[in-house]
Amino acid sequence: MRRRSFGLYGRATHGLVVGVASTLLSFAALGDSSRTAPSSHPVPFSALHAGASQAPWTHVAIAFGKRETHYDLVDDGGATVLHAVADNAASALAFPLHMALRDAPILAWRWKIAAEIPGADPRRASREDAPARIVLEFDGDTSKLPLVDRAIYGAARHVAGRELPYATLMYIFANRERVGTVIPNPHTRRIQMIVASSGESGVGRWQSLARDVHADFVRAFGEEPGTLTAVGVLTDSDNTDGHAEAWYGDIRFERPH
Repeated sequence: MRRRSFGLYGRATHGLVVGVASTLLSFAALGDSSRTAPSSHPVPFSALHAGASQAPWTHVAIAFGKRETHYDLVDDGGATVLHAVADNAASALAFPLHMALRDAPILAWRWKIAAEIPGADPRRASREDAPARIVLEFDGDTSKLPLVDRAIYGAARHVAGRELPYATLMYIFANRERVGTVIPNPHTRRIQMIVASSGESGVGRWQSLARDVHADFVRAFGEEPGTLTAVGVLTDSDNTDGHAEAWYGDIRFERPH
């Protein structure tokens, strides 16, 4: 399994840059010529083999020194799904894309949550964990951002050595928040989270979910989305020092029915 560390943590000395850059996750690593070229659709987990490599999906270490989430492909009733376990850990699995949402704005996926993370709270930076997330990254024109955001992006780009995503939209499982609630990331409004499922009713069974990403992006960011550059899954428990476990089925982009 290939692993990459995107270097957003480490030697930055400006506290604001560290706080923001560390949450502007980039799953695409498009400058790496050894990576699979961006695709218009993610490879389904069901097309891979249980126990085998997750390629062309790529493991992403999102913070220097953090314990990594364990991802593996497993059989579930004859279909291959992705299994994620995080013990005080945070890392992602990602797939590079290059697609316009107008072609297929509906995101459809399945996930199963083993249990809530006690004390997790998406509104608090110190408790901001989730047993399951679908993460989408978008390109855009950073020159139109407010001056403070442009300064942070410039400094973070210097630290990371590459362009950061213009905007990141996450679909998350939450303990208590109502489905559909938009929650700005506690560090930066360039990451917006939308609750896709929550509470006890979302635990212990497969859920088939679908969201209109175009509509959600406009609602969360107040503008039209740019090119979708990456999709990822993220199971994390590092802020609560807890345990998280989830299973992910295929992730698809579809035309409206």
